[in-house]
Amino acid sequence: MTGWIVRRHRRPDAVASLYCFPHAGGLPGEYVRWSDELPGIQVWGVHLPGRTTRRAEPPYTRMDELVDALVSAVDFGRDRPFVFFGHSLGALVAFETARELRARGREMPERLFVSSCPAPPSAAAARPVHGLSDDELLDAIERGTGESLALLRQDADLREHALASFRADYALLDGYRPRESEPLDRPVTVLAGSEEPWRAWRDGWAAHTRAATDLRVLPGGHFHFREGRDELLGLLRDSVPTTRGDRGWTA
Repeated sequence: MTGWIVRRHRRPDAVASLYCFPHAGGLPGEYVRWSDELPGIQVWGVHLPGRTTRRAEPPYTRMDELVDALVSAVDFGRDRPFVFFGHSLGALVAFETARELRARGREMPERLFVSSCPAPPSAAAARPVHGLSDDELLDAIERGTGESLALLRQDADLREHALASFRADYALLDGYRPRESEPLDRPVTVLAGSEEPWRAWRDGWAAHTRAATDLRVLPGGHFHFREGRDELLGLLRDSVPTTRGDRGWTA
């Protein structure tokens, strides 16, 4: 596979693949560790330019350019069924990747798991976030995620590297406006923390598919997949399909 995706373990006996799209500023390592608890599933993490081993490559700041490069580089699915999991900004990248695969007549994911993410916006952001000062950007990230970024505030070198990725990702989000297209024919499972506006997110995503829109609320806030890890991994074990055309778990 290309440098766009990484794995923790190679599973030659895998019957399905799970592709994980990280959140803004995130890395794929947190997701590929799920492979330890998902036997029979090859877990891949999407690794975007501008980070760690790809730090020398310029990051993408336009959604259409990112998705075009990703779909051109990665042979999603190969000879086994697959699903997409995307958290926060990663859910939007996963959604647009699925739509681009459909546009190219390629195999599509059997299901989308969209985590802690409202449905695609109808217009670009009214107030761009990526151009804020360092302190303002850190404040915005903390408000949005509920996570403390004290370490970044204290370490100038770490802050410089981390905020470069955050700025690129927020530029993607600030300028993103989905093109007009028919709804997908794949089910969407909306994942949300109990402290998030999950009802509105479920209803919003329902407009983007002709198939079922399911909902699973996990304990915690924005990073619910940490506090609710066992429940989430159980859901994935039960719902990742083993044959094409099997859409997996429904509520």
